[in-house]
Amino acid sequence: MGLLNLLSTNRNENLFLPAHGRGNSLPKNIKTLLRLRPGIWDLPELFEIGGPLISEGAIAESQKSSAYEVGVDRCWYGVNGATGLLQSSLLALAHPGQAVLMPRNIHKSCIQACLFGGLTPLLFDVPYLTDRGHASVMDRKWLQRVLKKAKEYEDDIAAVVLVNPTYQGYSADMESLIKEIHSHSLPVLVDEAHGAYLISQIRPDLPKSAISFGADLVVHSLHKSASGLVQSAVLWSQGDKVDPFKIERAIELLQTSSPSSLLLASCESSIKELLESKGIKKLRLCIEEAEMLKDFLIKNEVPLLKNSDPLKIILHTSKFGLSGIEVDKSFIRKRMIGELAEPGTLTFCLGLSSHKRLGKRFVRIWNEILKACGKQKPCFFKRPPFGIVSKPYKSYSDSWGSNFEKVNLKDAIGRISVEMVCPYPPGIPLLIPGEILDEARVDWLIEQKSFWPEQISDFVRVIS
Repeated sequence: MGLLNLLSTNRNENLFLPAHGRGNSLPKNIKTLLRLRPGIWDLPELFEIGGPLISEGAIAESQKSSAYEVGVDRCWYGVNGATGLLQSSLLALAHPGQAVLMPRNIHKSCIQACLFGGLTPLLFDVPYLTDRGHASVMDRKWLQRVLKKAKEYEDDIAAVVLVNPTYQGYSADMESLIKEIHSHSLPVLVDEAHGAYLISQIRPDLPKSAISFGADLVVHSLHKSASGLVQSAVLWSQGDKVDPFKIERAIELLQTSSPSSLLLASCESSIKELLESKGIKKLRLCIEEAEMLKDFLIKNEVPLLKNSDPLKIILHTSKFGLSGIEVDKSFIRKRMIGELAEPGTLTFCLGLSSHKRLGKRFVRIWNEILKACGKQKPCFFKRPPFGIVSKPYKSYSDSWGSNFEKVNLKDAIGRISVEMVCPYPPGIPLLIPGEILDEARVDWLIEQKSFWPEQISDFVRVIS
């Protein structure tokens, strides 16, 4: 089946991103636009339109309006996803030779930005949930330990990056974390790709956006957690710790000089929907329906894990000794497509569409899987062998550009990696260029390969 046929086919239960659910929940004005003559919306940066980095035109006015409505100083729309704006943010925060403190569950795009900017990725460990194999969220005491240890490695730390909420929807107490970072006079960038809808603040029991707590830079993926088209994103900036000129210079370096007018219109529309009464009502109904669905599944003994994101369902497959990767294949055969298959879980994204008939079907498929596989002993996962803080043994950029050879993982002890080992999704690196492969890391990677057989190779590229 060709790509065009695949794109036009919709016979499945879509429980994956983008959150608009194959167009079901796109903003009304974007649906109207797409019904017009094909390509009428495909325009260059005309004077009336402008662009994200042009001071005049409709896009400039739209960005000013969005920033005002959200309560920040500036914002920039992005057409290269959260990836492009996260990378631009890092280049604006630090200059070559400086270190950036970031968590081990950081997205690979931030690690890659360190290559562009000549930065040192100073990685810190986060709590780990051995019953499911997930990185968890830290508290202020954990962060204090990290900051204290980080100063032993690097004197020149430019900024701290946080990830919240996580891909699976776990959320930390961001107010206390941001206060702690600011008490050390450091700016904070928050990868809030999965939390754009938090700016709606529809209920006090749901997490708040890091914007509310004074984060200097926050990046939202508007297709992951709002009704935007894929690649639409926004960067919010507030306070005086980061120079807007540096941000724009970095965006110009990494973003196409011909941004899609359709994606820019999608940025505007999806943000407006999160802030206007009709959109907020739609979001509230989606969350209420999602919570009822979760309650129904739990009552029918489907093993779900708690998280902070009502629009994501985490099926705890390892509770019955099953791999989420294999369970995912069974769901796909039943035409129910999830978002994130991992060794211990399978995460479904409900998005902003309605799934009123999903519950009974979900229970039936899960029970069929259990009957076919049989209940087995719970599977637990070994904690990764990371120190509380670590930096590459050799410079990231030097290692990435070094001559290399390919060796078997079991023969790689003592060697220095030139590649990133990174199952995708979720896109969290297990190994980055410049890290040394000690025995504990090699043993752990070999174990990980048994969990991710199709994503982790028997071989690794190391410096010659």
